[in-house]
Amino acid sequence: MKYLDEYRDPQLARTLVARIKEESSRPWVMMEVCGGQTHTIVRQGIGEALSGSVEMIHGPGCPVCVTPLEQIDRALHLASRPEVIFTSFGDMLRVPGSECDLQQIRARGGEVRVVYSPLDALELARNNPDREVVFFAVGFETTAPANAMAVWRARELGVENFSVLVSHVTVPPAMVAILESPDNRVQAFLAAGHVCTVMGWTEYLPLAERYRVPIVVTGFEPLDILEGILMAVRQLESGRYEVENQYVRSVTRQGNLPAQDLVSRVFHLVDRQWRGIGMIPSSGLGLREPFAAHDAERKFALEGITADEPSVCRAGDVLRGRIKPNECGAFGKACTPERPLGAPMVSSEGACAAYYNFKRFPAPDPRAADVAAARAL
Repeated sequence: MKYLDEYRDPQLARTLVARIKEESSRPWVMMEVCGGQTHTIVRQGIGEALSGSVEMIHGPGCPVCVTPLEQIDRALHLASRPEVIFTSFGDMLRVPGSECDLQQIRARGGEVRVVYSPLDALELARNNPDREVVFFAVGFETTAPANAMAVWRARELGVENFSVLVSHVTVPPAMVAILESPDNRVQAFLAAGHVCTVMGWTEYLPLAERYRVPIVVTGFEPLDILEGILMAVRQLESGRYEVENQYVRSVTRQGNLPAQDLVSRVFHLVDRQWRGIGMIPSSGLGLREPFAAHDAERKFALEGITADEPSVCRAGDVLRGRIKPNECGAFGKACTPERPLGAPMVSSEGACAAYYNFKRFPAPDPRAADVAAARAL
């Protein structure tokens, strides 16, 4: 496809890398807040190419990954109920709960179905009036409009057996939590392009001003990311802290106003728990009172289901950018895609999955061979 090839040109990539290195007077630390960007950065070796000039650290940009363990356990509880048809996008099926995952529930006889749209789940409810159909509504602001439409239509059509288990989170509060952390190292952000196609980029203006941090909206192809990094470097080098839009082919200043209007009619901001991070105030979306009949958490009284994150899994440190995935002691050993400890290892946007799939394992300890030889004596 010519359209994609234009954003993957190796010669242009080398030119952008050279410019970033030339214009960086010191090493800068940036965070991308999108799992799609993370996978491109790792797959294309962008971090290694910019070594010494820019360090890319991976933020909480994967909505599947930040869905807390207790919410996964609530989903598992619902999927195990005989009257429920539990529906979800496919990327949630192997996210581990406290004891199992949705795929294992399905293997045990639970009715768990993969759908491609929440409206498919709504249609399933209309066709099965004797069953309760629940859709697992996970995502950032990107997927919120479609989920809002499904709930709106359910109320409009009087489909009482359709509900959603809402796990929506929003990006700006997570960025604030990172910036206000006492161990924060982030000096600039690459903002998630898909989120901004819906929300625009004006909501980032107060963040850039208050925290004096450049924010550049970028796309997901290698040249998108490299150009976004160059734009951020130029701001850092000149002492500016503005919001800039590299992803002009998809993102406008105001975003998708009809989609925003629908989301605001159906959802309102709520405090939300993030996996491995904790509670972030006003960082999630919850159903407004007129739509409470379609709230699975209320309908099935799930509030009492809680869970503690496994201490061996350092997903929270990965999601906050404190460590790289391959710096976790469980990475590639106790935690693999076949036997994951946390969502970042199995999600298609997870940083741990990116490092595993693209062979970013820790460098071998040169002393290991000497130790092994000594033990053999």
